[in-house]
Amino acid sequence: MRPTSPRPVFLTRGLAVTAALALAALTACGGSSTGAAGGTATAPGQSGFNPPAMEAAKSLGSGEGQVNLIAWAGYAEDGSNDPKVDWVHPFEKATGCKVNTKVAGTSDEMVNLMKTGEYDAVSASGDASLRLIASGTAAPVNTDLIPNYKDVFDGLKLKPWNSVKGVAYGVPHGRGANLLMWRTDAVTPAPDSWGVVFDPASPHKGKVTAYDSPIYIADAALYLMSAKPELGIKNPYALDDKQFQAAVDLLKQQRQIIGEYWSDYTKEIQAFKGGDTVVGTTWQVIANLAKAEKAPVEVTLPKEGATGWSDTWMIAAKAKNPNCAYKWLDWIISPTANAQVAEWFGEAPANAKACAKTSDASFCDTFHATDEEYFSKVHFWTTPIAQCLDGRTDVTCKDYSEWTRAWTEIKG
Repeated sequence: MRPTSPRPVFLTRGLAVTAALALAALTACGGSSTGAAGGTATAPGQSGFNPPAMEAAKSLGSGEGQVNLIAWAGYAEDGSNDPKVDWVHPFEKATGCKVNTKVAGTSDEMVNLMKTGEYDAVSASGDASLRLIASGTAAPVNTDLIPNYKDVFDGLKLKPWNSVKGVAYGVPHGRGANLLMWRTDAVTPAPDSWGVVFDPASPHKGKVTAYDSPIYIADAALYLMSAKPELGIKNPYALDDKQFQAAVDLLKQQRQIIGEYWSDYTKEIQAFKGGDTVVGTTWQVIANLAKAEKAPVEVTLPKEGATGWSDTWMIAAKAKNPNCAYKWLDWIISPTANAQVAEWFGEAPANAKACAKTSDASFCDTFHATDEEYFSKVHFWTTPIAQCLDGRTDVTCKDYSEWTRAWTEIKG
């Protein structure tokens, strides 16, 4: 079934992270963080991660009249792409805050733009959020000032990519899993394991695809968690020297059977439709679009689980329009707006009440929005840092600058 949105225009997240930015995020750590938050849970492995000290807002005043956003394409629609797709103008009418949106194509671009001090809020992916927190660019948020936060799925609150030591640094926008897709006329029996994309003797050599980003190293690490338990990998984003090398070696081996890496969803759809690709990673919205174009494909969440993504709306520490920024955070996770953006973008909404507002009654079932057991198998993108995110303190883990260098080497 074709999703409500025919334009998942976001699908080039461009997760490459430069060494300088990743290192800057780590060296910026210092002090302690304070601020209101909706709980006291401590994310695993964050005991040594101390962002600059700052407090969340304690109260809100009148709106400043505008808010400057950095967003993925499709996250702040104002009707210009489709007159029927507009949650920006209703926000402006309700709050008096005019929305000025800068669409960013990569996480690196978002981080750089936020550091200019010209923007109030950003829809950061998990590979950028910790960098924004560590550098003091993003502020803690007081979720008591965001009424709709209470209805966000518990599975998205106070996670390693959107909080530090029980302090929230934003509101969850939505979530999705990186799935395994295959052509049913070429791959039999139906695969249930990521082993099908890592088998060096694969009968599908040259027709395997993988996501083109350093973050894909986590997919290899996830597979190794069960394929080679002796490595002791507990978190695919927390890899010591030995674990990291095993993942890199696996990906270099996989490179021999890869036909092409993908980052453009339209190219992946056409590759599967034409048969140039028969198996590899994908997203649910891509599978829906491929089926709509009559490609004989199916998807599954493999038995090993999967990596995934959950974006977070964060507020700039030096926001010039913080009141309007808070109003935007509350609006974008309100049931109606969150349902609209989820359908347009192609993801599970963050607000549990959004499922009753989608135009497609089966949308939340398709995207597993309420299925916490399903998402418990998804390891969401999180910025790898030197302080191991799995809680280990006796080793140093590879940070994302090293992931980036390794990815370049893997691809040759």
